[in-house]
Order: sequence, then structure tokens, then C-alpha cells
Amino acid sequence: MHRIVLVDDHVIVREGFRRLIGRLPSVEVVGETGSARDAMALVATTEPDLVITDLSLGDGSGMALLKELATTHPRTRAIVVSFMDNPAFVAEALGLGALGYVTKAAGSDELLDAVQAVLRGERYLSRDLHRSPRTTSPPQDPLTRRERDTLALLLRGLVPKAAAAQLGISEKTLYAHRANLLEKLGARNDRDLARIALERNLL
Repeated sequence: MHRIVLVDDHVIVREGFRRLIGRLPSVEVVGETGSARDAMALVATTEPDLVITDLSLGDGSGMALLKELATTHPRTRAIVVSFMDNPAFVAEALGLGALGYVTKAAGSDELLDAVQAVLRGERYLSRDLHRSPRTTSPPQDPLTRRERDTLALLLRGLVPKAAAAQLGISEKTLYAHRANLLEKLGARNDRDLARIALERNLL
């Protein structure tokens, strides 16, 4: 029996995943959480064969989770299920050890295909990721270079202190750039920032 842990900060999403996975033979969900911190504790106690995770979690980044998972539990495979379809995010997730990447725009059958493929040790990308990338760009870039750099680091999951250090600015200035991003893009939080950035090709 293959053991799976679900990591997503939306309970309704985890419920949907659990029901879908329940259709597969010899597979069981042994734990779930919406927290990146709790995910590693859960992995340590349940020793799953597979972790299915979002990239944007309530207390951290799925990218950081993938990195820690690869370091401390290299035999546990991982699939990312995210609304972010930017090739840069896909490449980074795969580079950190994920064997599968499925967008939340994909059909439910693709998650099942991904689970089965990854448990066999194969790589799986949802079909929409094989399409040609968009080549159009917005007529006017609403962001300054520094705001764009700030956005990129935040969406990689860096905490504000680390992002500020990488940019060579104070944490206060970093928060000012983040506030400008929220206002300019009409976003309420970092999840909105990621969605809007992808929709408008800002990355």
C-alpha cells in the first residue's frame, strides 16, 4: 500500500484530492496539513511514499518544503499541484526534486495519472504545461525594476527579511515595495500577487 501526505492550505482542496486518490487501488492518504512546518513533522511520523503539495502555503513556501524533503527524506517522492503555470516555477520545483507538476487548471484524471506515474518513479507534467508559452506582453509594464525583483523573490517563497537582504535593502523598504505591488496590482495578499503576475505575464 502506497502512503500519501497532502499539503495544501485549503481544506476543501485537500478533501477533493483525498476523494480522488481514494479511487486508486493500493493507495491511501495517511495525513494532511495546510502548514509547511507541520508537513515535515507529518512526513517524519508517517514516512509516506509520496507528498502532494501546493507551492503557496499558509506559513511558508512549497519550494522550501521540496528542498527540505529532498534533503531529509530523499526516498519520499513529491508532486506539486499549483495554479502557477509559469515555466520558471515548474523548472525550479523539478530542480528541487519534484517528480510531478500538475496545475489546478488540469482535469482530475491528470492528478491520478501523475500519482501513478510518480509512484512508478516516472516524471509527470500536466498536459497544459506542454503547450507553447504565451508570447504576448502587456502594453505597459506597471512595475518598477525593484518592484519586479521584489515580486520575484516573494513568489519564490523568501521571507521578507531574506528577500530584503538579497536585494540589499532594509526590511522596511522591502515592505514598502510589497505595499506598492499590492496597490498597483489590486492584490490582497501574496497568493493574489502570484495569480495576477501570471495572468498579466509580469514574470
